Amino acid sequence: MSLAASTAAVHYRIDPTQTHAHLYRVTLTVAVPAAQQELSLPVWIPGSYLVREFSKNLQSLQAQQGGAPVPLQQLDKHRWRAQCTAGTPLVLSYEVAAYDTSVRTAWLDATRGFFNGTSLCLRVHGQEDAPHTLEVACPPALAGWSLATGLEPVAVAPSGFGLYRARNYDELVDCPVEMGPFWSAQFTACGVTHQLVVAGAAPSLDGERLLRDVQRICEEAIRFWHGAQQPPFTRYVFLLNVVHDGYGGLEHGNSTALICGRRDLPRVGDAATPEGYTTLLGLISHEYFHTWNVKRLRPAEFARYDYTRENYTELLWFFEGFTSYYDDLLLRRAGLVDHATYLRLLTKNINQMLQTPGRQVQSVAQASFDAWVKYYRQDENTPNSTVSYYTKGALVGLCLDLALRREGRTTLDDVMRALWQRTGGGPMAEADLLAVLQELSGRDWSGEIGQWAHGTAELPLAELLAAHGIRLQ
Repeated sequence: MSLAASTAAVHYRIDPTQTHAHLYRVTLTVAVPAAQQELSLPVWIPGSYLVREFSKNLQSLQAQQGGAPVPLQQLDKHRWRAQCTAGTPLVLSYEVAAYDTSVRTAWLDATRGFFNGTSLCLRVHGQEDAPHTLEVACPPALAGWSLATGLEPVAVAPSGFGLYRARNYDELVDCPVEMGPFWSAQFTACGVTHQLVVAGAAPSLDGERLLRDVQRICEEAIRFWHGAQQPPFTRYVFLLNVVHDGYGGLEHGNSTALICGRRDLPRVGDAATPEGYTTLLGLISHEYFHTWNVKRLRPAEFARYDYTRENYTELLWFFEGFTSYYDDLLLRRAGLVDHATYLRLLTKNINQMLQTPGRQVQSVAQASFDAWVKYYRQDENTPNSTVSYYTKGALVGLCLDLALRREGRTTLDDVMRALWQRTGGGPMAEADLLAVLQELSGRDWSGEIGQWAHGTAELPLAELLAAHGIRLQ
């Protein structure tokens, strides 16, 4: 048992030695367990609305107290009971297979390691709100590796390996960990230190340009939400994994995990802005905007995550959709794309929705609720029966913004900031959105929200764009 294990209420030690077997070794020490202590591994990760059954990768689970074996009873697919004595430190050990290169689970081989706490860290029932610590060992075989995470360091080597702490289980599993011989640099945005980590970067990476552009995105987003005030975090970490061909991201409270294709990165000596790089900047903008819109300002149903089952909400059209509206818009405001490029991006979204017959079958609120069984489980009938809460949600945001601006009393920017103030940057319901809209505009918007978000009629895109001097063909 490590020294840290004797002082933390819940302590995890991660050993990434078995790189060629893709196995993490985990030792969990519960300082003061309950009698018949229950433990479980989450079945999903917040931000990705699909039950992924992370326990399928857990193996060789054992428990002991004072060096003596403790019987373990498996209660269901992801839950166990240790038949232990209350008050005596309980030590559990197990392995987790890490074969997933996505941002959602865990990966380990001889060149790179990555994990989310939802994949590796058993939840100790009844102690979720106690302080948690995470210790990541760096064996001699991994000399030359570094570690990056949004967790608060306690006793950490210059390489980043060592001991970190979290206020509770939610914070622990909300901070992914990147390991390997990655490229890393820092910048400051509105007084906050940001770290940008790029795993798999080629020598041709134009790191200065990437840093400069990401800094402009971050400053634009912070000013959007807070003006000259400080954001609700003191540091932020971008974890970007570069692969041959890939795209995706997952938001966290003070970090994000991202994947992009190698060709999408800026190269030294190349002054052009290829479409893939613009797409990458849009992804970075999207995930960073989520730092406010879904990680803090979030559906009331997500006030406290239930890691054991689906967490339903009809508001993903707002949290994912409106974030999709602002991701490209903030690129334009930051001067990273011009008017023509922005309108092309907008046209692409409009065409994508109009090419989806399912928009006349399913409302975007229904699509939000059905994400667990439809969005992440697409098949041949998906375009005919569903609509994307990302794409249509973004266009609902566009319609609302254009309609508010046409009436001249307020904008969607003002609405988003007022929602933040109204909820204290916390859980919200659709009723809060309607209340803020009425307060700022002087009229009721339930009719529009009902038609656009809860109905299947076509959005008035052409009419609203024309009112602002833009013809839609």
